[in-house]
Amino acid sequence: MERTSEVEGTVRNILEEETLKWVFVGGKGGVGKTTCSSIISVLLSQVRSSVLIISTDPAHNLSDAFQQKFTHTPILVNGFTNLYAMEVDPVAEQENPSGSDGMEKWFSELAGAIPGIDEAMSFAEMLKLVQTLDYSVIVFDTAPTGHTLRLLQFPSVLEKGLAKMMSLKSKFGGLLNQMTRMFGMGDDFGDDAILGRLEGMKDVIEQVNQQFKDPDMTTFVCVCIPEFLSLYETERLVQQLAKFEIDTHNIIINQVIHDEEDVESKLLQARMKMQQKYLNQFYELYDDFHITKLPLLPEEVTGVEALKAFSKHFKTPYQPSCSTDPEERLERRVLGLKQQLSEAEEQLAIIRKEKA
Repeated sequence: MERTSEVEGTVRNILEEETLKWVFVGGKGGVGKTTCSSIISVLLSQVRSSVLIISTDPAHNLSDAFQQKFTHTPILVNGFTNLYAMEVDPVAEQENPSGSDGMEKWFSELAGAIPGIDEAMSFAEMLKLVQTLDYSVIVFDTAPTGHTLRLLQFPSVLEKGLAKMMSLKSKFGGLLNQMTRMFGMGDDFGDDAILGRLEGMKDVIEQVNQQFKDPDMTTFVCVCIPEFLSLYETERLVQQLAKFEIDTHNIIINQVIHDEEDVESKLLQARMKMQQKYLNQFYELYDDFHITKLPLLPEEVTGVEALKAFSKHFKTPYQPSCSTDPEERLERRVLGLKQQLSEAEEQLAIIRKEKA
């Protein structure tokens, strides 16, 4: 089952959507989310004034993808004038609050008493920072599916948590004021200071929550591979996104094996047959999605130049270079066997040298 429209097999719709502010990239672990999110950010930097890519995966790979060290503050990516990157871990940020003042510690301890709000508050603080920096579009390289779904729940978790905290404040505000005066803690812990902090955070979350549910401002790109578990995980993710009212209409299927190298490998043939079965299922399930197929490569895509080179498959559907001419197919097969023989001879020479 092949797509007839070139646009449907690309991410051009994301690049052409000028109102997009938030682009989430997620999926099962090990499917190439970081590579895809990095390339999408590179492509967006060609059509937008300023782009920020944020990794929210505790096992950060963004630095490896661009071969440049990133931290919890935006850093300009080498080779670009308008692409920035940062790596944040909501849990770690909450365990080590950046502020050393009493108010920060008090908020951190109070947050710990409400399940799920600790990561949510850190996420809110990060979003608050991002909004003040005023980027044209922000790309999220998210953690594996379960963590991502929790991240997308943060706005609702925060709204409930902040409502509970404000309720506690209204009940015990008078007592808190007496205690702060008694211990000489000053106005930082007074009614007005706490209420102002809570309301400020609530305003940010309400605004972000509204933007996340606006298909003109937010979209989610699902990355997967043509295997059963990844198909299942993608279906679960799409259903959850619909539940959260978050737009998604792009799926990237990575690591697709094409019959273009004419390798007489039973394993490869079996894998291609298996992949084709799941590719057909993807097209049947998501016939109204933009499905982009990316080829399995013999090497990793790391570094700015490699990312730029591979990005062409995001804008134009990949075309296998398989020939129907028997002579040409045999010539390519001979060339491939010669290369394998050369590599084997080099390895043999290294082993003999080590033994000598």
